[in-house]
Amino acid sequence: MPVSAAGLRQALDQLADLRTSPVTVEEALEQVVAAADALFGVDGTALMLVDRDQELRNLATSDRRAALLEDLQAEHGEGPCVDAFDDKQPVAADDLGHEDRWPAFAPAAAGQLLAVLASPIPYSDQAVGVVAVLAADPHPWTEAEQEAIVAFTDLVALLILNAMEASERGRLAGELQVALDSRVVIEQAKGVLVGRHGLTTRQAFERLRSQARDQRRPLTEVARGVVSAAEHR
Repeated sequence: MPVSAAGLRQALDQLADLRTSPVTVEEALEQVVAAADALFGVDGTALMLVDRDQELRNLATSDRRAALLEDLQAEHGEGPCVDAFDDKQPVAADDLGHEDRWPAFAPAAAGQLLAVLASPIPYSDQAVGVVAVLAADPHPWTEAEQEAIVAFTDLVALLILNAMEASERGRLAGELQVALDSRVVIEQAKGVLVGRHGLTTRQAFERLRSQARDQRRPLTEVARGVVSAAEHR
């Protein structure tokens, strides 16, 4: 179902109304994913936020396949949502069955979902998460759909910002602040590894993540160790 201008306006109006409605954050986010399902005519929507280890975790979903999307991207360290988050740009995957950008993720996901359109949730000059719409069959995402998800996600960002600023909604604010603070030291550690070993930023992150898993330590703790060691060389 193509995205219509009227449908987009209705969805954006619904999101704008949520900013001043008395519903809880959890209820608001459930309404967000339902609105995305209706707007894009898809099989599911996932709203992901980053955690302290800079992994994207589902906060609200409309379909069980969203859990698969989260799990496989976390396992393989790649996928459309990872790229959208890292590059702060929308990412469209029309057919994961014929996709070479994510050689580990795509074939693992293609059994249950074949098309993904992901857009980062902006916060200041960073991203704090991703909204992704999913289709069980191949779907060539149109320019109108890609423009629509950017407009949709921009309003989701305002909703998240409202939640962070509201004192009675401190849990989400606290978790996001921890995630944003951890990103600073992780980015510093990535920079150390890039400069020392000539890695790409993605390779540097994967090295940090592998070390954290092997040592069963928090990623932020491993990153601080890398930065500290570099400062004392």
